[in-house]
Amino acid sequence: MFIDFMLALREQGLSVSLDEWLVLMEALDQGMAGNSLLEFYYLCRNVLVKTEADYDAFDLAFAKYFEGVETPEDIPQELWDWLNQDELERDLSDRPDWAKEYEFDELMKMFQERLAEQKEKHDGGNYWIGTGGTSAMGHGGYNPAGIRVGGYGRHRSAVKVAGERNFRDFRQDQELDIRQFQMAFRKLRQFSTRIEGEKTELDIDGTIDATCENAGMLKLVYEKPRKNTVKLLLLIDSDGSMAQHARLCNQLFQALHQSTHLKDLRTYYFHNCVYDYLYTTPHCRHGEWLETEWLLRNLDSEYKVIFVGDAAMSPYELMARGGCNDWYTYNEEAGILWLEKFTHHFKKCIWLNPIKEDRWQFAWGSRTIQEVGKLIPMFELTLDGLDKGIQRLLVR
Repeated sequence: MFIDFMLALREQGLSVSLDEWLVLMEALDQGMAGNSLLEFYYLCRNVLVKTEADYDAFDLAFAKYFEGVETPEDIPQELWDWLNQDELERDLSDRPDWAKEYEFDELMKMFQERLAEQKEKHDGGNYWIGTGGTSAMGHGGYNPAGIRVGGYGRHRSAVKVAGERNFRDFRQDQELDIRQFQMAFRKLRQFSTRIEGEKTELDIDGTIDATCENAGMLKLVYEKPRKNTVKLLLLIDSDGSMAQHARLCNQLFQALHQSTHLKDLRTYYFHNCVYDYLYTTPHCRHGEWLETEWLLRNLDSEYKVIFVGDAAMSPYELMARGGCNDWYTYNEEAGILWLEKFTHHFKKCIWLNPIKEDRWQFAWGSRTIQEVGKLIPMFELTLDGLDKGIQRLLVR
């Protein structure tokens, strides 16, 4: 039963085991979904999805598989007893005009016209933007195809619920916003050391565990406060092919500068690859720089280094002397040699790439992406990729 649906879930990357599928079938046999597709949606999600990070993938699979399927809300048995099949077929074949399904463009045109014409509140009607009526616009009404404006949908189908993709921000492979950056970098606090003194800092995880062990009665656990010892060097590729990722890099920059768990943070910029100079501003202007050799001499090896860039460039820019495309500078050493110096001097280096990992072998610049990835551990700039990168930095 619904084997194709299980395969659709697996195609979206969900790990649905045979045991879980049998549990779902047993739940259906016991009537836990009733006759409602909406209830079936919630039942499937509860049984088959193991983490909120997979909610969005589940919604995509559900919406695709059940596309076009509409189910009415639960109808009391008494009402079924009042109706016979002939009457039901006659009513459905003679639907009123308000029940017709409009093309999307036609519906949007009607919506704009109503907005321009309407001057007052309307409830229970069949024309204006209102509530509880049969109009194709408003909320809480009964039209099978329309635009919901404000409020909430009382008669939504399961497909429409899934299609809204309310859980897309829980995906582990989504690009990040500032808050997600901050949450991910907070893991670097594991490098911080406990200072001597009283236990005055609330241990959230310890409190949860102790409360659970105490039969749900709150039991607070405290730890000694940490001293910030993390030193981070952030090197960002700027301009050129990175221009399309400027917003994402800006979010990362803001998140780190708003962080309170770093002892020291240094941020510099480069274009395509690191050469003799690192720029002090993202504009990468001639003269607004410091010598890379000076940085290697003056920053100790305890700094954690994060490169951010697509690593996509001409092979000449990475492998040859003079590969720097700044007209006024000439690098005596190839960019790949400068990157090697970083990996030799600093104990922990990672590279975050905004290009999707499944495109690294096919995107423009794939050759240099592969070469840089051989030298510096490279991770996709998503929540999952950043988490793996931070874990790499945490390895002692």
